Amino acid sequence: MRVPKLDPKNILPPKDCPFCAIAAGRDAQVEIVCSSAEWVAFFPDNPATPGHTLLIPRKHVQDFWEADAALRNELFRAASKVGHAIRHAVKPEGLNLITSAGEAAEQTVFHLHLHIVPRWTDDHLDIWPPKKAISAELKEDLADLAVAVRAACGED
Repeated sequence: MRVPKLDPKNILPPKDCPFCAIAAGRDAQVEIVCSSAEWVAFFPDNPATPGHTLLIPRKHVQDFWEADAALRNELFRAASKVGHAIRHAVKPEGLNLITSAGEAAEQTVFHLHLHIVPRWTDDHLDIWPPKKAISAELKEDLADLAVAVRAACGED
C-alpha cells in the first residue's frame, strides 16, 4: 500500500501554527477549559456538539504518529481527565475520542490534536458506521493484514 506524502504547503512551522499560538497563550479568543504544563484543552471555533473540546500538546508535534511514547501517554491521561470533566458538565450519553493523522484522515491543522466529542443518540453526527461497507476483496485480505500488523507490533 502506498502512503501519500503530505503536501508541505499545508504544514506550518511552529511560529505560524495556530495551535502553537493557543498553547503559548497568544490567542485570547480561545476558550481554554483545562491545561497543564504539557497540554491545553479548549473549545474549537465550530464544535460538533456542546462540550466538543480539542486537546493539544504545548510542544509542536505534527500528528499522533510523530509523538513519542511519553507524550502519547500524557495526552491519554489528559483526555481521560478532560473527558470526565465534560461528562460531569454536559452529561452526554457517550463520547468519541478522535485524532487524525494526515490529509487522507482529514487532518487540517498539522499540530497533534485530540477531539473529545460528547455524543447523544439524536445528535445527527455521522462519524460511524462508515457510509460504505468494505469490499468483499478487502474482507478476504484481512487475515493477511492481521499478520502484517501483528508483525509490526512485535507479535507472532
